[in-house]
Order: sequence, then C-alpha cells, then structure tokens
Amino acid sequence: MTMGKNEIISSREFDVPRELVFRAWITPDLLARWWGPHGFTNTFHECDIRPGGTWRFTMHGPDGTDYPNHNVFVEIVPLERIVLDHLSGHEFRITATFENLEGRTKVIFRQLFKITEEFERVKAFCTEANEQNLDRLGRVLEEMTP
Repeated sequence: MTMGKNEIISSREFDVPRELVFRAWITPDLLARWWGPHGFTNTFHECDIRPGGTWRFTMHGPDGTDYPNHNVFVEIVPLERIVLDHLSGHEFRITATFENLEGRTKVIFRQLFKITEEFERVKAFCTEANEQNLDRLGRVLEEMTP
C-alpha cells in the first residue's frame, strides 16, 4: 500500500488467471460477495457494468448501519482495467488494473479522492478497508478455482 496526492494505492497478487479475477469484478453476484470491508454485506439495486452504467447498492455494516452507494462505470477494458466514480458521500474514482503474471494476476486498486480534506479524514480507515476488500476478493477467487 502506498499513498499519492489524495490517493490510496493497494495491490495484491492472486494465484489465479486474470480472466477469473476480471470475472469476479464484472459479475454482480460475485461482486456482491466480496465488495467492502470484513463483516459488511451488500444489496445491489442496480448493477449495469458498462461505460456509463450505474451501480447502486446498499452496504450493510456489521453494526446494522446501512450505507447507500451510487457509482458510475467510466471505463471497462476487458481483462485490463475497470474505472468507476463513487458519487455518494465521499467522491472518489476507483481504478482497478489487472496484470497477467504468467497465470497469476496482480491487481492494483487505486482510490483517488476529489477533495483533499475528505481524503485526510478517511485515509486511515480506507487504507485498511481496501486491504480487507482484497482479502475478501481472494477468498471468492479461491472458491471459484476448481
């Protein structure tokens, strides 16, 4: 994990092919299983995974708090990159890239905040939450592997 100007950059290598990782990002049923920190669950209301498509969901915290989320997909390059804008609450852009490492995959997860003050307030929480998100993705990928 590294920090840039208003940006948190996390990366993780998974011992699965890039196609499998990309599928976990673009298949709503799979995405709902791993998106968010430990203990959170999701209810998807709309998940139109294409450039310009809307993704609305409610993230349910382990304490029972509901967090409405509104995102718009900006760019989808199959097997290479997904870019989306998070438009509710803190505004930020997520860019996920997928690098092929001879049958393994490196995911780089970038979260770029629009407003410096918001970034400063949430960076400690978001840094850990992003790592937990990648942990959860890893568990789903293990279940997808024959």
